[in-house]
Amino acid sequence: MIELYKYENELYEKGIKYIAGIDEVGRGPLVGPVVCASVVLPRDFILEGLTDSKKLSEKKRELFYDIIKENALGIGIGIVDEKRIDEVNILQATKEAMTEAFKNTPCEVEHVLIDAVKLELEVPSTSIVKGDSKSISIAAASVIAKVTRDRMMNELDKKYPMYGFKRNKGYPTKEHLEALNLYGITSSHRKTYGPVSSVIEKNNN
Repeated sequence: MIELYKYENELYEKGIKYIAGIDEVGRGPLVGPVVCASVVLPRDFILEGLTDSKKLSEKKRELFYDIIKENALGIGIGIVDEKRIDEVNILQATKEAMTEAFKNTPCEVEHVLIDAVKLELEVPSTSIVKGDSKSISIAAASVIAKVTRDRMMNELDKKYPMYGFKRNKGYPTKEHLEALNLYGITSSHRKTYGPVSSVIEKNNN
């Protein structure tokens, strides 16, 4: 657990108090938006078991989501939809969502810790590869982003139950790919993604 505070502690020692962790969820799915969260935690924040949201059970993520929401000094969300992803590509869309999350953070931010991506922001930032398992702030952001996006996919599942979005969250599982071939694409699918574009092509022919 102590190593999760390494980056934050180095900044605290330099007199920096307000550190935002930024992470995204949704680069790989074939459907829906990419969602980013920016989270500023209090210095004394401790949450045993907090790590990369993908390694947590859904039940634990939901529990941690509530604890983080209750204790964070500030949380910002950035959402970029599938149409924009198709326009600019997923990396650019991710950067836009991260920047939006940063701008939506309602408290002061002096330094930003970002999972893997490099951003041009008004404040200094550090890009950390696999940051969601190396920084408490980024791990918290990954939980907020994941739960936010999963809830959106659960809503989409009500509209299109045949694709199994509640289970696969839009990722290209066997069930999702079979449904794509059977029912075609929805308005929420990312048209530039391989499995989706090949269904469009097949239907056009």
